[in-house]
Amino acid sequence: MPSVLKPATQDQLRDAVAWAASSKTPLEIIGSGSKRAIGRPVEAAWQLDLGALSGITLYEPEELIIQAKAGTPLAELLEVIDRRGQCLAFDPPDLSALLGAGGGGRGTVGGMVAANLAGPSRVKMGAVRDHFLGFQAVSGRGEAFKGGARVVKNVTGYDLPKLLAGSWGTLAVMSEVILKVLPKPETEATLVIFGLEDGDAIARLCQAMGSSCEASAAAHVPADLAGCFDLARRGGQAMAITLIRLDGVAPSVEYRMGKLRGLVAQAVPSMVIGAADSHDLWSEIRDCVPLAGSSGAVWRISVPPTEGPRVLEQLRERAQARGYYDWSGGLIWCEAGTPDDPKEEAVRAVVSTTTGHATLIRASSRVRADAQVFDPLSAGARSLSARIKAQFDPLGVLNPGRMYGA
Repeated sequence: MPSVLKPATQDQLRDAVAWAASSKTPLEIIGSGSKRAIGRPVEAAWQLDLGALSGITLYEPEELIIQAKAGTPLAELLEVIDRRGQCLAFDPPDLSALLGAGGGGRGTVGGMVAANLAGPSRVKMGAVRDHFLGFQAVSGRGEAFKGGARVVKNVTGYDLPKLLAGSWGTLAVMSEVILKVLPKPETEATLVIFGLEDGDAIARLCQAMGSSCEASAAAHVPADLAGCFDLARRGGQAMAITLIRLDGVAPSVEYRMGKLRGLVAQAVPSMVIGAADSHDLWSEIRDCVPLAGSSGAVWRISVPPTEGPRVLEQLRERAQARGYYDWSGGLIWCEAGTPDDPKEEAVRAVVSTTTGHATLIRASSRVRADAQVFDPLSAGARSLSARIKAQFDPLGVLNPGRMYGA
């Protein structure tokens, strides 16, 4: 078992990292550990546990900002802003069930930002980094610094929040973050179309997203995975389901839904589900529930939406894969192979025919230690990443090897 450092203040955090830098001691950065199974295993004799750096330090609903310490449970922050009718518009996923990390709601605010993972709303509202306004952190040199500010239109200096979002704790240890919040939609409804083939479904999703109906999410679940949803089994046999969500004030949603059905659901079986059922359905899409109960390796593949059906079909042929589409076809959650054989060569070969990228989300620790978990970098990107790493963590003490090997 690794030894644990658990700072409770910014100064203690700085001292801990400064000690690690001076002694060249690698640290594994831990919040709640809900995403610990993503990325390469970190080999470090010491853990830096941020669980004591918890609590909301500033919330100004009228200004649409909230500031919280990095170890704050995400569920706690969501509960606070929900009481004021607000939300994190990028809809952060909870992959606990998929990763076997215990009950849901275990993620932390800092882990959410460091992973930069967004849910179905990303297609309309943007990624985590688009709502990440500022932070306080400690670099791998043991130096405290901050970036961004409590304003949306902040253009002073380098945009460091966008650099740290998605860095998986390899550049700095965040102690506090500032996020933009937005009003929760008054209501939502989802159009469900039954029985479409992948290509037809994605074409309709793209048509919906490009229309004036202002869809906030668009997904397609093929028949081989649709069986985990009750509404797909209502005819006694699982049918593919194509999903388009609208949200906003009730009269607007009702009007736009009528327009949407006329646009993409003519001459095909369809239905509309209300706010409660819609919310539950999209939570399952967001949290990768269709693949959570399986035992195979899981990939998260981002491609141009119109390329999605071709990519998944080739993966079915070459890797016996199965999967479903989010982001109007631009995101494929895909099961391929086993945790000990995730069919990496086949997946990388297929994805390389597009401008997309693939991340290995679920596999055994042995495989993750040797595999390219994140998309391989080009020579230029690798050189740039190395220079950035050298500036923030020259001794490589923060989450060494989490994203890429030496």
